[in-house]
Amino acid sequence: MVFYISVGFWLILGFLCFGEPNHILTIKPGGSVTIPCHYDEKNPPQKKYWYSYIDQSHIYTNTTEENLSVIDHPDQSLFTLTMRNLQNKHTGRYYCAVETDGQSTAIFVLYLQVQSAPDVSVKSSSVSGHEGDNVSVQCFYSSGYKNKPKQWCRYKDKGCYTEKRTDTSQNSSVQISDDGRSFTVLMTGLRRSDSGWYFCSAGEALNTVQLTVIEAESVNGATDNPRDSNTGFLAVWLPVSASLLLMLILVGVFIWRRKQRPKQDKHQNRDSRTIEAIYCEPEEPAIYSTINDERSRDPNKDITYSIIGDAPGSKAKPPAGVMIYSTVAPH
Repeated sequence: MVFYISVGFWLILGFLCFGEPNHILTIKPGGSVTIPCHYDEKNPPQKKYWYSYIDQSHIYTNTTEENLSVIDHPDQSLFTLTMRNLQNKHTGRYYCAVETDGQSTAIFVLYLQVQSAPDVSVKSSSVSGHEGDNVSVQCFYSSGYKNKPKQWCRYKDKGCYTEKRTDTSQNSSVQISDDGRSFTVLMTGLRRSDSGWYFCSAGEALNTVQLTVIEAESVNGATDNPRDSNTGFLAVWLPVSASLLLMLILVGVFIWRRKQRPKQDKHQNRDSRTIEAIYCEPEEPAIYSTINDERSRDPNKDITYSIIGDAPGSKAKPPAGVMIYSTVAPH
């Protein structure tokens, strides 16, 4: 089902006046809301603004105030209005408008209703999902809208999905299930082109939701499936752990070999020692003596004579004609 927002208007002095809006946005007191305003991407307008019938104010794009901001997003061909801390005094008609060659055109008209129990509200006004995965949005409605048709619509092309209908075009699907107090929108097989602004509605009451679809590459292969997450974790950490273990083993072997090397060197030095006989020739003449221990037969002569001469085989010779005698007397 595709719908188009119809707006009645008439031209007065170059400005367009607008009839009654056919959508009501309900917000609780103190709440906030962001409303997207799409414009023609092939023919961008000269000015874009948010207009309030309450005080006839024009708030042009790239304006930021305490509780209100209007921001242009030319890369998406839209500008957004954000209203914060809404109170009962903010209840009234508003519209998004663009201006080209002095002529203003409404691109979205709505009635903002601030009420303690909103007719339609959402659990979360911003949801996201990974490309190829699923995402769900829960929309609540009051009892007076129980029998109203439930829809999930996209702002950009005004295309809507209705309750109990599944659309499987372009490899994605949307399913809406209603339990009597809320309805849940399930989008499966998300694609990047599904990113954008949507609203869920019950009858003419609606509330806005922004959907962001994240590229599969930007999450490094991570998924919402715990098994897949564990597999990815193991695939990364197992090689790293094996490398660290191998490094520790190599360091341990290196340290052990360093400790063993001094012992081996010590044994090798000890075994390689050799005792070399040192021979030297006497620089001084060797002197020897021959002691004759035979006692003289003469009892009165108790004297022992010895002849001191060169050691046998000695090369050194005393001066010729020199004879050294020693007398050894018994004690």
